Amino acid sequence: MASAALPEAVEPKKKGNVRFAFACAILASMTSILLGYDIGVMSGASLYIKKDLNISDVKLEVLMGILNVYSLIGSFAAGRTSDWIGRRYTIVFAAVIFFAGAFLMGFAVNYWMLMFGRFVAGIGVGYALMIAPVYTAEVSPASARGFLTSFPEVFINFGILLGYVSNYAFSRLPLRLGWRVMLGIGAAPSVVLALMVLGMPESPRWLVMKGRLADAKVVLGKTSDTPEEAAERLADIKAAAGIPAELDGDVVTVPKTENSEEARVWKELILSPTPAMRRILLSGLGIHFFQQASGIDAVVLYSPRVFKSAGITSDNKLLGTTCAVGVTKTLFILVATFLLDKVGRRPLLLSSVGGMIFSLVGLAMGLTVIGHYPDAKIPWAIGVAIASTMAYVAFFSIGLGPITWVYSSEIFPLQVRALGCALGVATNRVTSGVISMTFISLSNAITIGGAFFLYAGIAVLAWVFFFTFLPETRGRTLEAMSQLFGATDEDDLKPQDGATKDKKQLEMAGAAN
Repeated sequence: MASAALPEAVEPKKKGNVRFAFACAILASMTSILLGYDIGVMSGASLYIKKDLNISDVKLEVLMGILNVYSLIGSFAAGRTSDWIGRRYTIVFAAVIFFAGAFLMGFAVNYWMLMFGRFVAGIGVGYALMIAPVYTAEVSPASARGFLTSFPEVFINFGILLGYVSNYAFSRLPLRLGWRVMLGIGAAPSVVLALMVLGMPESPRWLVMKGRLADAKVVLGKTSDTPEEAAERLADIKAAAGIPAELDGDVVTVPKTENSEEARVWKELILSPTPAMRRILLSGLGIHFFQQASGIDAVVLYSPRVFKSAGITSDNKLLGTTCAVGVTKTLFILVATFLLDKVGRRPLLLSSVGGMIFSLVGLAMGLTVIGHYPDAKIPWAIGVAIASTMAYVAFFSIGLGPITWVYSSEIFPLQVRALGCALGVATNRVTSGVISMTFISLSNAITIGGAFFLYAGIAVLAWVFFFTFLPETRGRTLEAMSQLFGATDEDDLKPQDGATKDKKQLEMAGAAN
């Protein structure tokens, strides 16, 4: 019954408005290219950095993974910054910081200057990762939110592909110059991005939080399927922001609570959450943790090393095969964007993780067989390892990759959304940092095949977690989302008056989930 009610909610009625929201989502999501490019370019540049700077494996894996730890600063600062200066200018700020980091890395003369460049770039990446999905979710109509909010992951994959292509294109330059060009050229996209973002409108939800109702009405009118939906979205947002429904005008004063806004947000989300809020937080952090703990960075960041273990030895062949990984990821993420609002989050997520489990087991088996016979070439094992790698990134890109950002950006209520998304990004980056900074050491300790068997086990736990905790969110408005997680009218997360259209869907979905 629940599924029968969904088509009305998810079918767009006003194509021009969807196109405008589409353009806004593309511009905001382009910030994710910054992280993707860094991941992709470091996978190949690391081969030459190790030779040029003569550093150990431990220093190399720290260099490659430390950006994820540094990005924590940016992701937490982005929450407060975006609530202060707005989502749009926060995106510009992220691009400026990354430009400075890429410039420093390109002109690094030693290991420590390179580390400082990665520190600066990491802050920019943290800002970008947090703000892009938040802005896109807040500007998108419910009918296309899954499609549009998957764009950050699309651009991460596009950035990874650009990084791989950069590796291949500049690999023939002199050793001292090649890796510096690979890293430094990453500053170029951030300049273009900062200029283009200035043409975007501000998030309507942020405008309402600041009492700028007239400006919010304009943006909602351009990004909603119908005028009725625009009015309903405005009523929902006003209720979520604590603005009385009867209070209207171009600019209004947003009621202040007794406690400071920051203290109230921390109390609602962390210190004394309702059961529904606790489940939302667990779901948001859990999906980010398992996205990275299942080993995607080990495959993407260390793909040349993985393929070398599979018997490919030439640098050119290593980088060429790695480019094939980037192409596979990018193609399948594009497929996922069109399925999110048609198939739904849960079916894609569960089938994606299921495919990842089998792919990781295949990769681990292939690499284990190859490792047992180091002096012999075993064509079938090499084929299994390469095919499993391609299958793994394909399954990841069609589900867990994009859905993590879509899901975490839409489940948190308005007042805690910035902090909730910042915590999600922090979990994502810490887990990614642990995986990327331990993969070489882990492979040396339990073999590279053993490492991927471990990631397969974590992926099994991920499937169980997603099946148990994560309800379907397709077609729901952001303001009504909390009912899916068990909120009642008495909770702080109570449904808003304007969300009546979703109530029957949510009640039926609650019974189904």
